[in-house]
Amino acid sequence: MKTRPEGDPRMLAPPRSLTRDEVRAIDVWAAETIGLPTLVLMENAGRGAAEVLLDRIHEDAKVLVLCGPGNNGGDGAVVARHLDLSRRTVSVVWFAKSDRLSPDAATQHRVLKGLGLPQDEWPESTEASVLDELLAEADWVVDGLLGTGLSRPVEGQLRDVIEAINRSGRPVLALDLPSGLDTDRGVPLGTAVRATVTATFVARKVGFDASGAAAFTGEVHVVPIGVPARWQGA
Repeated sequence: MKTRPEGDPRMLAPPRSLTRDEVRAIDVWAAETIGLPTLVLMENAGRGAAEVLLDRIHEDAKVLVLCGPGNNGGDGAVVARHLDLSRRTVSVVWFAKSDRLSPDAATQHRVLKGLGLPQDEWPESTEASVLDELLAEADWVVDGLLGTGLSRPVEGQLRDVIEAINRSGRPVLALDLPSGLDTDRGVPLGTAVRATVTATFVARKVGFDASGAAAFTGEVHVVPIGVPARWQGA
């Protein structure tokens, strides 16, 4: 009897919550085994997350998308593009220089630049008052700072940004999980965004089921990203 290789995500039994390692395994499997490019997965994730937000905002809402240097930031850029396509007012701030972004995030940065969509780069630490002023102008904030791969405490500028988001009182859509929340344990890694809604990709994360995690995730919506339907969370 032929068995599937260890680590093959088809050995999972969804729908159920996924660990950090399982999320990574699904991404690798989708890209390397079934041939779905990571940019396609990112496009599907960002478009689905944008749809979650569009169901909640009025037509003249101002949305601020905050992007980190990794693929979570790339997801945020896709969200921004689809909000713009839906004629919402959107702006993007990257907390990294464009030459320090992950390859897929860098592609999304170039796309936004080509479209002329407003985006800034804030690679250096920023005073709290400046962050507060930035957030005060938004009706909604999209958290694309840090993804499921985080396993150590948030430090430096991104910690300051997370604390400013929480201080602002603005409603927040978190992408995949609230930045700073441990994927497996559901506790803040030093600090974490307190989201209003979380658009999580493929399936819920194990940490979401931990006591107290709901205070950070808010309402959770599972967004398909294009892997076969039997692997989607429900």
